Amino acid sequence: MVLNKHLAYYANEQSTKSPDMNKLLLVILLLALVTVSWACRKANVTNDAFKTVGVDEFEQLIADTSVVVLDVRTLAEYQEGHIKDALLIDVKTDSFMMAAREQLPKDKTVAVYCRSGRRSAMAAEMLAAEGYQMVNLDGGILAWKKAGKETIL
Repeated sequence: MVLNKHLAYYANEQSTKSPDMNKLLLVILLLALVTVSWACRKANVTNDAFKTVGVDEFEQLIADTSVVVLDVRTLAEYQEGHIKDALLIDVKTDSFMMAAREQLPKDKTVAVYCRSGRRSAMAAEMLAAEGYQMVNLDGGILAWKKAGKETIL
């Protein structure tokens, strides 16, 4: 009942406003919808398919020599500095999945990173869907360097 009163009030208010005001309200509503959709999508990136961890946990994980470290940045980014023993497969290339299938073992955990964590989350999601056990570095190599962790040139 209360909702109906609010809807009736809103409808009455809308009919008395100028067309420009209606357009403005529509734009604001659409922006709000896009923002909520983006936030929900971002939240879904960290789903059950893979795990995202901070720098310290990532460092502990890759200390285990059975864990494969995967850098999904470009060759130029990799050459600017990478985590020791990291395998490079650029997620932006069309051959990413084919290269990953050829080079990554499914029976080992794959610890993946990129520059900021965005591309590696995308790669982790794709690879997890193929049956790989994926762990993503939150904040990527930027967070790694900010924490003072070692990189190799």
